[in-house]
Amino acid sequence: MPLANDTLQFLKELAANNNRDWFNEHKPRYLAAKSDVESLITEIEKGLSKTDELEGHKLFRIYRDVRFSKNKEPYKTSFGTYFKRAGKLRRGGYYLHLEPGNSFVGGGFWDPNPQDLKRIRDEFAADDKPMREILASKTFKKHFGTLQGDEVKTAPKGFSKDHPAIDLIRKKQFLVSRKFSDQEVLSDNFTKEVVKTFEAMRPWFDYMSDVLTTNLNGERMV
Repeated sequence: MPLANDTLQFLKELAANNNRDWFNEHKPRYLAAKSDVESLITEIEKGLSKTDELEGHKLFRIYRDVRFSKNKEPYKTSFGTYFKRAGKLRRGGYYLHLEPGNSFVGGGFWDPNPQDLKRIRDEFAADDKPMREILASKTFKKHFGTLQGDEVKTAPKGFSKDHPAIDLIRKKQFLVSRKFSDQEVLSDNFTKEVVKTFEAMRPWFDYMSDVLTTNLNGERMV
């Protein structure tokens, strides 16, 4: 199902009028836009659940926490949703971002805890071939291009800057994304394309899930 045109239009106008008076005056439009997004989320979740087990989703609030921010605009100008995979053995998560001119789907490992990050780096140091094969696959390249995320400048503590897999080892985040134009977001096959894009993450998620639930000897730790 497509997103309603007025949902994106509302976000455009909110960006130009980001204040409480305007928002309260147009509250019915916000509620209609939110309902539209929730319907889209339901369809995406239904499609994705055919190939992956999900624990649910979270639609993030439109209200910004401005207490510690220099930007005092009270509202986000986007809708963001996180889809959580079910169970301890399924790692990684799916994200949908709807914003005029900046809509995208993404996924991965935004902020691995120190233990998980060390485990990932140890795996790359021991054998980076499986990860290389995923990154080089036609499906991965078609949907995401390259692996994204912040990284250290040289090498993490305990790893040589000359290690053959240092380009992977130095990463602190492991993320992928695919952008969608407004025209694509409003098209009839948007839901289908989002689900297909999420499904394209699965080989990578399955690999990372295996890494994060076993030790270097392949023994299950969870």
